[in-house]
Amino acid sequence: MMGEYIIYYNGKVVGGIYDDRFLLKQTKSSIRLLSDASLETPYEGAKKMLLADIDNRDLMCKVIPIIAKEI
Repeated sequence: MMGEYIIYYNGKVVGGIYDDRFLLKQTKSSIRLLSDASLETPYEGAKKMLLADIDNRDLMCKVIPIIAKEI
């Protein structure tokens, strides 16, 4: 079962916070832009997501709108 917090951008789910991890959905561009990010499972039975580096604010401001466009 899903828990924690869901992250929306322009009405679209782009990721979430799961067990103190900021995870973003995989899209063609997010995989390319976050090429060093590990793939993590947010909860049992879920698709793997990219573990985001929240300390890199510029990258997060760039990748989140792109994910929303690609979803």
